[in-house]
Amino acid sequence: MSLSTITKKLLASPAALLVRRSFASAVASSPLHAHYPVAAGSQTAHLQLRTGETFTGGSFGASVSTVGETVFTTSLVGYPESMTDPSYLGQLLVFTQPLIGNYGVPKRTRDEFGLLNHFESEKIQCRGIIVSDYAAKYSHWNAIESLSEWCAREGVPAITGVDTRALVHILRGQGSTLGSLNVGAEPAQTIDWADPNVDNLVAQASTDSVRVFNPTGDVHIALIDCGVKYNIIRSLCQQGARVSLVPWNHPVASELSSYDGIFISNGPGSPAHCTETIDQIRHAYSVYQRPIFGICMGNQLMGLAAGMDVYKLRFGNRGHNQPAVDLTNGKCVITSQNHGYALDDSHMPQGWDRYYVNANDGSNEGIRHVDMPFRSVQFHPEAKGGPLDTAYLFKEFVDQVREAKAAGVQAVVDDSVITQKQQQATPIQASA
Repeated sequence: MSLSTITKKLLASPAALLVRRSFASAVASSPLHAHYPVAAGSQTAHLQLRTGETFTGGSFGASVSTVGETVFTTSLVGYPESMTDPSYLGQLLVFTQPLIGNYGVPKRTRDEFGLLNHFESEKIQCRGIIVSDYAAKYSHWNAIESLSEWCAREGVPAITGVDTRALVHILRGQGSTLGSLNVGAEPAQTIDWADPNVDNLVAQASTDSVRVFNPTGDVHIALIDCGVKYNIIRSLCQQGARVSLVPWNHPVASELSSYDGIFISNGPGSPAHCTETIDQIRHAYSVYQRPIFGICMGNQLMGLAAGMDVYKLRFGNRGHNQPAVDLTNGKCVITSQNHGYALDDSHMPQGWDRYYVNANDGSNEGIRHVDMPFRSVQFHPEAKGGPLDTAYLFKEFVDQVREAKAAGVQAVVDDSVITQKQQQATPIQASA
């Protein structure tokens, strides 16, 4: 009898079924109120889910209360990068990695482009963090403060001693849920369950003015900032591009002749709020002839501009170990991801094709135009901190931009073609 057959028989046994049912019943029972010992000298903190479950532990961040969408990441490393990723704006971040804080928080050094080396933005973006075991004593040659000190300094609450396995089991079962993280002897009695996803979080995360990076670059790329990670800017600059970072609603469509390529960044919340960005991209499709590339939120906005729709994933894909299959060659790559929405690619618009697909859940991981140099991916090729399987996409994009410029490809087509394409275009509406 093979090992797989033996395993299947054991899992199907009455005893195994009873254990699984008992565990599922214990975790799913509501309300859940789990108490964990709080270290001497520490304040008590509570994570309360809107669905009734409560987790009690110790506070190691700021002594404030906050409400956000409770989501989890399976990343094993990179908590400074994750916490400063603008895509986590409005969210309470649960780390499934049990030990967090063991290597402290690094120095705020900057690279040759003026970007922070070890952070993805200038501040902590998530509204709070939830961990199983906070390492009060950190050890790393580059650390200058503890995770606790960093959170307290930036006004971000944090809780340790939470059974994150049980918490993630709940979130996977019922989906990402509003949560309240508060500090005090008892859980909060009254909570204002304000859902951050009803707000335009992209507008909050985006720059409010045009900023130029690597001004001596040989190709000029407009980077539409929907909540960009610093390593995206860095990755483009390292390929020799001059990058103009523009606000999410910047009138790029009126400046298309100025750019050798267009890039749409990642960002937080629902893409349905970004109607102005979608309109700009849709116009670019009708007249622009040079490369366009999008990442994460950029993938969703490009899909909406093409005529697709989006839907909210039950608990999202967040972590550094998501497999995506390149449909052009069948190769599977391991990717870094952070998104709660996905494109509905069940019906592709004319002229477009699927580019990547998630090997776990079958969700969309990218689209591409069959004729024009327009494409996007849902995952993060810049991947800080890792993996770097798809970093080549930045080189491919900038090389493609450089080749189009060298070949003398006009940025926009002539007026007669513009009129013809606009008459053929069908307006679409974005929905959450």
